[in-house]
Amino acid sequence: MDVFKDTAAHLSFAADKMKKVNLFDTERMFCDVYCFEPGQTQTAHAHKGSDKVYYVIQGRATISIGTDTREVGPGTAVLAPAGEEHGVRNPGPERLTVLVFMAPKP
Repeated sequence: MDVFKDTAAHLSFAADKMKKVNLFDTERMFCDVYCFEPGQTQTAHAHKGSDKVYYVIQGRATISIGTDTREVGPGTAVLAPAGEEHGVRNPGPERLTVLVFMAPKP
């Protein structure tokens, strides 16, 4: 396994829906980069036994955790605790890239 990754080299966008690009995948966790065009969303959902961390790399994100929704920018980390509904939207006008960690792996 390559333990060093250039995140920017792995970015991939699609016009029809946000893209998830896996960077690391082990028995215990995964790390992806999510790529959103303006207006694209990750539908709100929950993971019963796993925590998720979103870290905004580029662009602006509207992130909902439970009943709390905020617009955040680069350098912001957001925790979605296990069992808590969460989702992401790119309000635009630029592309959004988010680094995502989840453990334990579902």
